[in-house]
Amino acid sequence: MDQLLWLPQHSDLSAAIGEAKRETDPIARLAQATRLAGYRRDFTQTTRLDRLAGEGLQALTKSETPTPGLRSLRIALLASHTVDHLMPAIRVAGLQRRLAISVHVAPYGMYRQALLMEDAELTRFAPQLIVLALDARDAPLQLPLEASQAEVDAAVTGRVDELRLLWRRARERYAAQVLQQTIVPADPPLFGSFDALVPASPCAVIERLNAAIRTAAREDGVLLMDLAWEAARGSYGDGLAEPVRWHQAKQLVSPNLAPLYGDQLARIAAASVGLSRKCLVLDLDNTLWGGVIGDDGVDGIHLGQGSPSGEAFLAFQRYAALLARRGIILAVCSKNDLSVAEAAFNHPEMAIKRGDIAAFVANWEDKAGNLRRIASMLDIGLDSLVFVDDNPAERDIVRRELPEVAVPELPDDVADYPARVAAAGYFEAISFTSDDATRGRNYALNAERKAAMSQATDMEGYLRGLEMVLTATRIGATELARSTQLINKTNQFNLTTRRYSEAEVERIANDPGAVALAIRLADKFGDNGLISVVLARPDSRIGADELLIDSWLMSCRVLGRQVEDAVLEVLANAAAAAGYRALRVPPHRAQRHGRRALSAARVRPAPATGRCDKRRHLLALRTRLHPHPPPFHRGISMTEAEVLKALTPVFHDVFDDDSIVLSPEMTANDIDGWDSQTHVMLTVAAEQRFGIKFRTAELESLRNVGHFAQVISAKLEGK
Repeated sequence: MDQLLWLPQHSDLSAAIGEAKRETDPIARLAQATRLAGYRRDFTQTTRLDRLAGEGLQALTKSETPTPGLRSLRIALLASHTVDHLMPAIRVAGLQRRLAISVHVAPYGMYRQALLMEDAELTRFAPQLIVLALDARDAPLQLPLEASQAEVDAAVTGRVDELRLLWRRARERYAAQVLQQTIVPADPPLFGSFDALVPASPCAVIERLNAAIRTAAREDGVLLMDLAWEAARGSYGDGLAEPVRWHQAKQLVSPNLAPLYGDQLARIAAASVGLSRKCLVLDLDNTLWGGVIGDDGVDGIHLGQGSPSGEAFLAFQRYAALLARRGIILAVCSKNDLSVAEAAFNHPEMAIKRGDIAAFVANWEDKAGNLRRIASMLDIGLDSLVFVDDNPAERDIVRRELPEVAVPELPDDVADYPARVAAAGYFEAISFTSDDATRGRNYALNAERKAAMSQATDMEGYLRGLEMVLTATRIGATELARSTQLINKTNQFNLTTRRYSEAEVERIANDPGAVALAIRLADKFGDNGLISVVLARPDSRIGADELLIDSWLMSCRVLGRQVEDAVLEVLANAAAAAGYRALRVPPHRAQRHGRRALSAARVRPAPATGRCDKRRHLLALRTRLHPHPPPFHRGISMTEAEVLKALTPVFHDVFDDDSIVLSPEMTANDIDGWDSQTHVMLTVAAEQRFGIKFRTAELESLRNVGHFAQVISAKLEGK
């Protein structure tokens, strides 16, 4: 099945990977792999990209040298099923999501031992994110079919309590964020449609268990990878809990679906460290409505009830409006006259109102430049933007000039726009707070503040006119999620740039000797929400009456308004009230950020950066080539030699070795790296190439490459 459809198609990704392999410098190879990870790929190409990036990622891990544009993250994967074949997909998806991921895999089925007993290897790895990936066949609930609902509920509660224990141990022992995978049903229904009404039917039990896991995860602050939800939606087709792959290699996720699984995990991991996008930038003509507003006028555009296309555009607007309600900032970037573009929002069927748009840019300048302008207006980085435009030429230009901006590839029909934007996962969330819901409005108000500042005659008068009120509270359960978000997202004013999981922030906040403050700001324009977090704690390296500033960060929205002075004063008063006489900052951190931060000097946000080719040119639309030839179909006849010829590129991709020359007598002993895992990948790749499906018995009986070709030939002939 097609996957990662929101990524653009490369004209020949396999050839590009082969060309990148000629690069001798590991870091340069990593950069190439990161760039190519932004294209649609299958599982063999994903494995090749992982090999391309591997040496560079290892070098970064050993040297702890940060790479521009990549955030390091250590993930421990503890599973009850085979996951080794998923590692390349996770690492490559991480690159696409701006993460340099290193993965530790616990021995097969040993997830309990890894958390409940001393695990020296896991301790050395020091995971930041622990993933519990369980399957339905692991320690099933032993219940008779006639068991009552009460008996089922008791068994489910016991299983969830065991998971809660594992979550707690993971946090206590490793101070790591925990990600729990929901359980995909493995068995078909026993009773048909009546299955859900039999409490102890296997499907009903798994459904009840997943519901309890979701509730417990929400209560315990555990992240959720809802694989069961995705399976029910059909996102993975038949690639989850596929019987052939399970019996062959105990794989819950089929290798051909590995890129999709890797992306789902990587997007949650990225969100956990603050790398989700936060602004949706919309084109107008033929994106928010059908037609061209400058030519057709307000009454002539296609929007709303009365036509299928008008309803489709309205549905996309409603989806964007819902994103705004959950805190995504909306902006407009359109080639139009400003007055004409704004007039369209007077259309009676518009679901998005002009007041919902935090930054509205409409002119005849290039869109890459206008996207830089939008980022500046909102005081956010280019890597916070997702740009949606129906024109493939405009999308291509923005991708070339602003690689930091996410530009999803769109389907031909606007009716599919909401599903495509959702599938891309750029706005993945790990929490939802009241501050999140008002974020878009806050950014719009901040633009009004900037406009007022531009008209002010003096800064002092402007600040006095804002009527600002600062409120500081100790970080508790209510402030925990949003405080963690701010810690992981803020870069421009961040004294130490330490990144903490929610569990780590909670541990510091609960320390009786620490000062952990969440600070809010309101002014005459409205509530700015949570704008600063301060974590200060005792430390053995300094005096007993001194307090170390572990973390101090502020939202870029309030920089330049002398709020830093007030926050420092609040911190000093809180420290004094707790019996401390002095505040200290780690020396090496002070050198990096400047001691003036502690003296409350004014800090200005860094300008948005990004590669820009100043040359302005037209880009011709190119025919998109599929990276692989289409599959063969049943009913055709192929000789063994013809099958071997068609199999050769499959072997080249799976083993990333173009020198392999196939012969009928060749076995696994003749090719380096041909083990049980690559054998599964090989069979899946062959299924895709030839449009066939192997039976379990056939996979067991394969003797050599010649026999492999014979089986394929017979299947193609329908035998």
